[in-house]
Amino acid sequence: MGVMSPRILIIGQGLAGTALAWRLWQREVPFLIVDRNESLTSSKVAAGLITPITGMRLTVSWRYDVFYREALRFYRACGKRLKQRFFFPRGYVRLLKNEAEITKWHKRRRDPDMQPFLHRQTPELNAEVIHQPDNGFQQRHAAWLDTNTYLESSRRFFESLDSYATADVKAADVRDDTNGVEWNGQRFSHVIWAQGWSAEKHPLFHWVPFQSALGTILTVEVDLQGEQRILNRGCWLLPRNDGTLRAGSTYEWKFDDPNTPSADQVQTLEATLRSLLKVPSSITASQTAVRPIIKNRQALMGTHPTHPRVAFLNGLGSKGSLRSPWLARHLIEHLLDGAPLDLELDLQGNKV
Repeated sequence: MGVMSPRILIIGQGLAGTALAWRLWQREVPFLIVDRNESLTSSKVAAGLITPITGMRLTVSWRYDVFYREALRFYRACGKRLKQRFFFPRGYVRLLKNEAEITKWHKRRRDPDMQPFLHRQTPELNAEVIHQPDNGFQQRHAAWLDTNTYLESSRRFFESLDSYATADVKAADVRDDTNGVEWNGQRFSHVIWAQGWSAEKHPLFHWVPFQSALGTILTVEVDLQGEQRILNRGCWLLPRNDGTLRAGSTYEWKFDDPNTPSADQVQTLEATLRSLLKVPSSITASQTAVRPIIKNRQALMGTHPTHPRVAFLNGLGSKGSLRSPWLARHLIEHLLDGAPLDLELDLQGNKV
């Protein structure tokens, strides 16, 4: 049997899998994306924050300018096709929580890599709403992705193309040989596993050093008196377009139940929120899921070292909204065109 024309099977319709499907649709390459369609997944729970200056070290997110430009074009194009808006550029205010952070920021703010992302105006927050509103700075080129709307509207679109199926695909259900892949009686040229943290149980990828983290996000009721920017001091607070607010998030590196946070983590998050806000707030809901993180890697993608028809895209962590459009395009170009993968992201080059 000869090698078949490209038709790609994607396992997982999270942020990674959905971006892969869109990249194939853009190139008019047939695909089938298969997902368990669970109500709680890392991608569905994700706040979708896209911010340039992050973390305790106050550094510019890795390759942010490249990823952000591509994400902006990608989500706007998808939104136009779906007649649905889910990508929202938004002001972002980072407030400094102690003297050590203030000292660090006064040194970091002069660095050349910071300059494209610093807003020249001071944040001018309402002192009746926010504790210590003057200890901070405003960022440019930040945004948030309404992940639920994006994923759901994309799923409906793929269904309309007969390119989506609901199923719980196990590794043993997919067979590959030198000519292609078979699943459920159908033939494909490749399979891409984009399952998130559950991939650590996949027999072909057991060697990938996953270090995934449980995360919890709260839904909050609070009167911000008109403030619509994303705020952050120890935790972030996101005013969404539907009038709800979300706050987060936690990182639990050891956990027994992937859907239940420890009580102390939630209490710590609530206390951090109170240290940000002067006005009263109430927690109306919480959501928990596991972020797929690969130890010491920004993400990994590529084909399996001994199964060239089996590909992998995973480990996007909390940066899936930002990075998935760029990563998906490069993996598809690698599979279809033979384009080389970035050495820092190449699955084979990072085999432990």
